[in-house]
Amino acid sequence: MRALLLGGAGFIGAHLARRLVADGHDVTIVDDFSRGRSDSDLQELGATIVSGDLTDPAFYAGLEHDWDQIYLLAAVVGVRNVEKDPARVVRVNTLVAMHLLDWLQPGERVFFASTSEVYAGGVDAGIVPVPTPEAIPTMISDITAPRFAYAVSKLLGEAAFLHTARARGFDAVVGRFHNVYGPRMGADHVIPEMSLRARGGEDPFRVPGADQFRAFCHVDDAVEAMVRLMATPAAAGQIVHIGNDREETNIGDLAKLVLRVAGVSPAIETAGAPPGSVRRRCPDLSKLRELTAFEPTVTLEEGVRTTFAWYAEHGRPS
Repeated sequence: MRALLLGGAGFIGAHLARRLVADGHDVTIVDDFSRGRSDSDLQELGATIVSGDLTDPAFYAGLEHDWDQIYLLAAVVGVRNVEKDPARVVRVNTLVAMHLLDWLQPGERVFFASTSEVYAGGVDAGIVPVPTPEAIPTMISDITAPRFAYAVSKLLGEAAFLHTARARGFDAVVGRFHNVYGPRMGADHVIPEMSLRARGGEDPFRVPGADQFRAFCHVDDAVEAMVRLMATPAAAGQIVHIGNDREETNIGDLAKLVLRVAGVSPAIETAGAPPGSVRRRCPDLSKLRELTAFEPTVTLEEGVRTTFAWYAEHGRPS
């Protein structure tokens, strides 16, 4: 099988590439390396690596077709990046999606990476249940809030891919990721960020949003779900949640787990949640199970330990 990973040098993309290569597939990664990392880990994957600007329509003119699977993972992500420059988020994420749609041909199969942020406003408004299925209202509670620029760009992508696929005769699968974490993901996500602060000896140890709840999904489980969805014909035209609904945890308890893994016992100092963060998030994976028989296998403790160990070895990403 030939697989094309657009934005494949980033966190999820690199783990997906490793899995596909291990399964014996021919993998090509395209990335501009504005966020993805061109490092020894990437070079050792055994994939073909192409540097390219996916916001430039001229790049697609030289990109061959004849791929069995195409994954669109390229996007500006991360709360700090989104809040710093929301206009860039909307521009980059929209241009990448639209130029890819112009390039796709009938018969091709594409995975569009979306996010649980598309319905976050509805959770806090009390109109979206938790655990959350796919068939719920999406809601942007404040379009002027910088954080929602990411959700808006992904909502547009979902609609564009699903409608264009029907009109043009290619297959599109939309996967909404829910709090995916693991090695090599940068330092902004809560688990790596806590791990780095714990290793640094922070005392008292700050825990913003300690009373919030999340269901974290290790990247190996997320990759397994993606691979299964792309191998399932019935997933075409579907929006499917990807996550782990087995171990919803309180952020305060997560902090205690990270500190235990780190082998330190500082005083814990709780603080208010970051502005715009949803108070609870957990996916309903019924559709994913029905389509693929997927079950998450990496426990939160196992995942935190492997993630902590990676950051202990590599330190804070540059």
